[in-house]
Amino acid sequence: MSEAWIIDGVRTPRGKGKASGALHDVHPQELLGGLLRALVERGLDAADVDDVVMGNGEHAGDHANDIARSAVLTAGWPVTVPGLTLNRFCGGGQQAVMAAATGILAGWQDVVVAGGVESMSRHRYGQPLDAGNAALRARYPLVPQGIAADLIATLEGFDRETVDRFAVQSQERAATAIKEGRFARSIVPVRSESGAVLLEQDEHPRPGTTLESLAQLPASFERSGAKPRSDGRSYDDMCRDTYPDAGPIQHVHHAGNSSGVVDGAAAVVVASDSYARSHGVAPRARIVTGAVRGAEPVIMLTAPGPAAEACLAKAGMTAADIDLWEINEAFAAVPLKVIKDLALDPDRVNVNGGAIALGHPIGATGAMLFQTLIDELERRDLNTGLVTMCTGGGMATATIIERI
Repeated sequence: MSEAWIIDGVRTPRGKGKASGALHDVHPQELLGGLLRALVERGLDAADVDDVVMGNGEHAGDHANDIARSAVLTAGWPVTVPGLTLNRFCGGGQQAVMAAATGILAGWQDVVVAGGVESMSRHRYGQPLDAGNAALRARYPLVPQGIAADLIATLEGFDRETVDRFAVQSQERAATAIKEGRFARSIVPVRSESGAVLLEQDEHPRPGTTLESLAQLPASFERSGAKPRSDGRSYDDMCRDTYPDAGPIQHVHHAGNSSGVVDGAAAVVVASDSYARSHGVAPRARIVTGAVRGAEPVIMLTAPGPAAEACLAKAGMTAADIDLWEINEAFAAVPLKVIKDLALDPDRVNVNGGAIALGHPIGATGAMLFQTLIDELERRDLNTGLVTMCTGGGMATATIIERI
């Protein structure tokens, strides 16, 4: 059977997801197209690529239609290279890499470029998950993700200091990683049409963040959680309807301990072992296995643990066999729950910070996490890593990789 090998990976720096952010004026097709060109400059023969698979969380406005194919054409790649855009919400970039591995393991493809893109400063923020479907809304009283994160914190007993302390650690670890150049191998500067550098380093981190500074921030979801909806029930009421033991919802999340809104793109080259050997291409990691899981959609963000456990079971491994973990920091309570439930060593989790410090460009983040993980496994001379992410709708993605 073929093996799916990760050959290379590139990403943009993450730009602040607002009109004043360094990447706001760059069309997301161009963000992604620039990475495809960079992969060719690093040795990839675009004519050998069987498909380009990209995650995206919006599929509207500037991200509309099939942005993977648009990026191929933007990059000036051969017109024979197709493109596929998929959506598993926040897990789109990771799902794209797993889709690439699936095609290669099936023997249908030899080289696939996978990743994702999200220019959140250009988002329209349209329909909720139920898209106006009253029947789905009646079955599952869906609440905003931030309130779901507060529900997790309430049920798990994560108080404000606990989530803030995790956020400070994310900022400190990211600051160290940036200072020591740990992301340098993967980052490709974004340039204007004239060639001027627009951004060459992640723009979102706030080094020097402290518990005291975070304590000044108001809880982001307290007012919206308590506000009555059209039927007279609040989002907090909806949470208690499904989880009556929760009691009063403790609103502990805010802008400083939640993932940052940013613009960015990422691309990973996945190839069969036979292609790599025949073309003299040195691999960096093997994709061991992957899994996806769903969970109860009101609390929404609890599936990373079950997805990781399913992934480990497929590989015949335990959590202790994983050297480094990347658990997306959608909200501080999410990785904290996985660490608690799987009894993980916190010093092996998100060792270079996470989305709280660096930002979370929805469709791109999963592919970025693979790059962060591989770079760090190589730096520490370790072998195995696991990436897992919560997604909208109560789902999660998980993948195990092994250094080659």
